[in-house]
Amino acid sequence: MTKKEKQFPDLSWQRYLLPPIHPEGVKIFAVIVVVSILLGLFCGWLWLIFGPLCLFSYYFFRNPERIVPQGDNLIISPADGIVCKIEEVDTPKAFKMVDEKLTRISIFMSVFNVHVNRAPVKGKVEALNYHPGKFVSVADKDSEENERQEILLRMENGTQLAFTQIAGLVARRIYCPLKEGDELNAGQVFGMIRFGSRLDVYLPKGVEPEVLVGQTMVAGETVLAHLK
Repeated sequence: MTKKEKQFPDLSWQRYLLPPIHPEGVKIFAVIVVVSILLGLFCGWLWLIFGPLCLFSYYFFRNPERIVPQGDNLIISPADGIVCKIEEVDTPKAFKMVDEKLTRISIFMSVFNVHVNRAPVKGKVEALNYHPGKFVSVADKDSEENERQEILLRMENGTQLAFTQIAGLVARRIYCPLKEGDELNAGQVFGMIRFGSRLDVYLPKGVEPEVLVGQTMVAGETVLAHLK
């Protein structure tokens, strides 16, 4: 056991009140702060509006530390939020997977959730498929019309796992800098979605979900299922 592993986890107030910001959000947060300061110099009462806006911007782009469960047979939640659906659906059409139905777990992220997304398993990016689209509610409807980014990972044992970032009602951009061939560790940050959105995970054939509709998910920590 290394010296770092022997140390206690950070339980200080900074961990909860001042978590790091995702790099994609730093520039947006900086612009909001600068604009707020400039407007406040001309009209002080505007701070009543832009002060809370700065705080919310920091809060929205936060990227808190997560302790990833260890185990090669674990499928971990890629998003914070609430499980809004668990259902049998067809495999994503864009991927060259076996034409069969798989269990899809849908996780809805409100504007108050952490919107940083994490890899559900360790694997290599085998395929990516981006769909531009509309911005309609994804909480309780299918998402064929929404902007979405489909991702297919292949694990070391050959198992394929597909998952999808879906833009929501007020979302305006999916951030996913992945490229085919990239390798991800389970729980590793791979992207984010701005504002309300959804993330779907397609469990491999024969794998049963270990979560329930309405259950709260923590990205990088909550176990969705165990691979056989």
